[in-house]
Amino acid sequence: MNLGAFSISLAVKNLKASKEFYEHLGFSVFAGAIENNYLIMKNEKSLIGLFQGMFENNILTFNPGWDENANVLTKYDDIRLIQQHLKSKNIQLEREVDEKTLGPGSIVVKDPDGNTILIDQHI
Repeated sequence: MNLGAFSISLAVKNLKASKEFYEHLGFSVFAGAIENNYLIMKNEKSLIGLFQGMFENNILTFNPGWDENANVLTKYDDIRLIQQHLKSKNIQLEREVDEKTLGPGSIVVKDPDGNTILIDQHI
């Protein structure tokens, strides 16, 4: 199964301080805006999302259909196919995508330790 680009989405208390910290680690702003309370930071193929006031805990994020540069992949597993696969393995979904739709959609699942995983398709 191809889940696409991977990033960690961090719930931060101070977006400007977090931005500066990750810049010291070699990351630079790739997307987002401070005035929108989020930034996507990139260091080569590594992605970190910084989100202030949007959610309580850190989230593992996958983006089907995108590579680490947000380029559209020619071949990828659609979010609905991924959802069907997870359901066939009896994995409980916290949020589902309507399987009658096409295009963007997302699902949320928790791993056995309670970590939130967002699979978020933008195309």
